[in-house]
Amino acid sequence: MESQRQSKPSPAPSRPGPLSSFVRFVVCGGGVGLLSSAAVPMLAAAMPWAVANALVTVAGTLLCTELHALFTFGTGRRPDWRRHLQSSGSAVAAYLATTAAMFALYAVQPSPGMLWEQTVYLTASGLAGVGRFLVLRLFVFADRNERDERSTRSETLLSGEPNLRLIPATDTGRRQVAPTHTTLIPAAA
Repeated sequence: MESQRQSKPSPAPSRPGPLSSFVRFVVCGGGVGLLSSAAVPMLAAAMPWAVANALVTVAGTLLCTELHALFTFGTGRRPDWRRHLQSSGSAVAAYLATTAAMFALYAVQPSPGMLWEQTVYLTASGLAGVGRFLVLRLFVFADRNERDERSTRSETLLSGEPNLRLIPATDTGRRQVAPTHTTLIPAAA
């Protein structure tokens, strides 16, 4: 006779903390970046370099978004197309930031040395990476409950009194209680 065990629902995956997420972000992004840097020259042997770079960039961004959703930020599910688009938007913003930094370097110093080029590019890449991490963690892959907790509400319902709400403090520093809906008073005929 088979024993019938009630299956417990699996708990939601625990989300890694900010530092752990950042380390995972660097490892995933850096790993995909290294793979991409090896793939572009190999593809460029069969097609124009710009096309090979574009294909590898798109594939790398899709792969990174998948890894960030499942591993870096621990959402427990694959990203939908909206998250893919938001993630690629943050990647485009990071690209534009590093490009602007290099244009600024060339505007200030028309022929900078290799050390200056690397310093400016790596600094801009690092800052853009931190910005991209924050966008992905706080907006793209943030749990809806976390986002709701972070948002501030202008009123708080009082427990036990469903018809009352707190009005935010004004100049006096005191809160007032007001009904959440107006009571209809029949007019005397």
